Amino acid sequence: MVSQARLFGVLDTAVDGIIVIDDHGRILLYNNACQRLFGYTAEEAIGQNVSMLMDMDHARTHDSYLSNYIRTGEARIIGIGREVSARARDGRVFPVELSVGEARTPGERQFVGILRDLTARKEAEQRLNDLQADLIRLARVSALDEMGSVLAHELNQPLTAIMLYLQAVAREFDRAREAGHTPQSDDRARTILDKARNEAQRAGQIIQRIRSLVEKRAPERRLISLNAIVDDAVDLTMLGQDRGVIVARDYHPELPEVEVDPVQIQQIVVNLVRNAYEVVREVKGGRIDISTACDARNVALTVSDNGPGIPDERRENLFQAFKTGKRNGMGLGLAISRTIAQTHGGDLTVYPGGEGRGAKFMIRLPLPTPDPAAGQADPPMVPQSGAPQR
Repeated sequence: MVSQARLFGVLDTAVDGIIVIDDHGRILLYNNACQRLFGYTAEEAIGQNVSMLMDMDHARTHDSYLSNYIRTGEARIIGIGREVSARARDGRVFPVELSVGEARTPGERQFVGILRDLTARKEAEQRLNDLQADLIRLARVSALDEMGSVLAHELNQPLTAIMLYLQAVAREFDRAREAGHTPQSDDRARTILDKARNEAQRAGQIIQRIRSLVEKRAPERRLISLNAIVDDAVDLTMLGQDRGVIVARDYHPELPEVEVDPVQIQQIVVNLVRNAYEVVREVKGGRIDISTACDARNVALTVSDNGPGIPDERRENLFQAFKTGKRNGMGLGLAISRTIAQTHGGDLTVYPGGEGRGAKFMIRLPLPTPDPAAGQADPPMVPQSGAPQR
């Protein structure tokens, strides 16, 4: 009795929830931490089926999973911690980490579940993700701010052309009114209006590209060709830039699609190409080479230039945030670019060059792999036959 009382005392002082059930799913032990987690008292919970503490999907199938395990003996989750959804007395569903153990005595089988509330951790992870998303967006806005004068000039060109074409149409109609309406003047006006429309579309495309980079949006990954992302990003970056710099593109013709957030990957490309341009624009015969390739596991993008390379003193902190060699730079571009690549399961590396050799940056992104667990529901809070091992 003393040992049993001591055991119950230990269980009730545990920070994590501890539940013991029998082979019919009835709750035999329910410690104080469980009372705080679920809102049920021990008197209310003991003797009830443990499915009362599960989300509705798992609760409906719990007993059949349990009986199937007892009948077949196929244990897939004993001793393995995994994340599941639990349900409190007030109906609130919350994430918990669950580990299940089994105790056997002659004629009796019991299962012990240890639960840890993950709500605070999940909220902290979400705050961190939100902060990272804001920082990534800040870097995009910063990049466009540095390109602002060029973009303004590039937008001004089609808008000025539109104004001139419309003025020409007005003059054409004035002349037609004075001389009498003729089909020829109609045709000339239509041609001028078509030119104005084309210029308006060009201005709209520039604005749409800028908007897609700076708008606040949740990351959204989808299967897409890296070649298409790179092409759009290079076109945007080189708007209005000195055509004396050669930009050579060499894309793998059959590049497999990758599952990425296109805007975030475009952000990396814009940053790398813009950095390369700033290095070579004063170099005679300045050149930027952009290529894509793939192997069995990854696709890769390489951006290289024929500039002087990266100075020794910059190499060590090249990817550190707020470290920059630019007069007006924030030092976020490369740091965030590497973070984006790594959160996609890839990486951003540099070959610094020097001694007459330019720098080369390479992004690697993993090819999508089939998910063997796709379409399978999470196992419930007891062992189950055929459940995927977590």
